[in-house]
Amino acid sequence: MALYVYSITAGEHPRHLDGLSGVGSQPAGLQTVTAGPLCAVVSDVSEEIRPKRRDLLAHQEVQERLMSEGPVLPLQFGYIAPDEATVRQVLEENEDGYLSALRRVEGCAEYHVRAFQEDEEPLLLQILKDSPEAGDLHRRIRGGDADPQLPLALGELVAREVQARQEVLAGGLSEALLPFAREHVTRPPTGNDFLNLSLLVADERKDAFLTARDNLAREIDGGTGLRFAGPLPPYSFVQASAP
Repeated sequence: MALYVYSITAGEHPRHLDGLSGVGSQPAGLQTVTAGPLCAVVSDVSEEIRPKRRDLLAHQEVQERLMSEGPVLPLQFGYIAPDEATVRQVLEENEDGYLSALRRVEGCAEYHVRAFQEDEEPLLLQILKDSPEAGDLHRRIRGGDADPQLPLALGELVAREVQARQEVLAGGLSEALLPFAREHVTRPPTGNDFLNLSLLVADERKDAFLTARDNLAREIDGGTGLRFAGPLPPYSFVQASAP
């Protein structure tokens, strides 16, 4: 029977999974496949697994339970192996890499930081105040100048200023938080975000990191919002191959 694969752990990990069930419309119990010093946490599946809310939660609950007891290499949602032999083969072939990754993330958790523009008006007003060129274009438009190039020129200038200021702010936020991280990953922002940062924070730095986070949230202004998530399993800092 096919196996849904959740995580990879060291063999000595406690893996106390009582009370948890697997993914799927008829959730099976969780079990392990062992190969040398490594184990994979799996459950039987007999259907295609789609990212439904119930299954996403079940997947995450397994990761969080394992993470609470020791280092874990979480696989992204949706990995299915054809059988135990395949899982065992992948563990054996990648043993050194998996053991190294477990040592890297031991005693750490992942935190996400996103910065976004929740209200553009304060930033736009500040740009009109700070930029003589933007202020002049704005006054000419408000004064009735019918030149059709003026709105386009003002829009392009403001867009460049917004991007430049957001890049500076993103750099400042990152600079304030990176000293607390063992590793970090920066991804391209999406939507209204202009910073998408993942941090691997060691447990002994957690309190200092959270204090810095709270200070930034209080100090930031100009219609900018911050979203924080964590502690999370270290998805961004492992590259566990799908069995």
